[in-house]
Amino acid sequence: MGKKSREKKERRKQKLVVFICTANVCRSPMAEKLFEEALAKAETRKKVQVFSAGISAMDGDQASDNSIQACEEMGLDLKDHRSAALTRATLENASAIFCMTESHRALLNMYFEVPESTSIFLMREFTEGGSKELPDPYGQDIEVYRECRDRMKEAIPSLLNWVEKNL
Repeated sequence: MGKKSREKKERRKQKLVVFICTANVCRSPMAEKLFEEALAKAETRKKVQVFSAGISAMDGDQASDNSIQACEEMGLDLKDHRSAALTRATLENASAIFCMTESHRALLNMYFEVPESTSIFLMREFTEGGSKELPDPYGQDIEVYRECRDRMKEAIPSLLNWVEKNL
């Protein structure tokens, strides 16, 4: 197989985009749903699977009530979400990983041998202005969740652009 046909085959292969937070019950599930919706609307020809996980998540927990409500307000359903702990296999299969904070990125590199080919960014890394970090809204009121959701939504176009150009 020639280089051009190998590159073409590689581009057709499904890519995995993973959103990472701490417990996978607030931020990363909202990010997953927002990005899935944006991908569907963007009508990209790329085959992208979206997943979320937590660095210290327990498998099977539901999304927080406020995360569910914040997504419902946007027409997105998080009721069936169940948390997943980040695994080595997920990292090895990921084409790109988007973290909520610098501490998540540091912990990824501390806990796992992340393949050099894996791109790890903050979810807001490509946005102009404002903080690049998305603080944990866990246990706070709905307004904090809405603000977190809206700051994620603001980052989505830059993530779509990055995925389109790089995956």
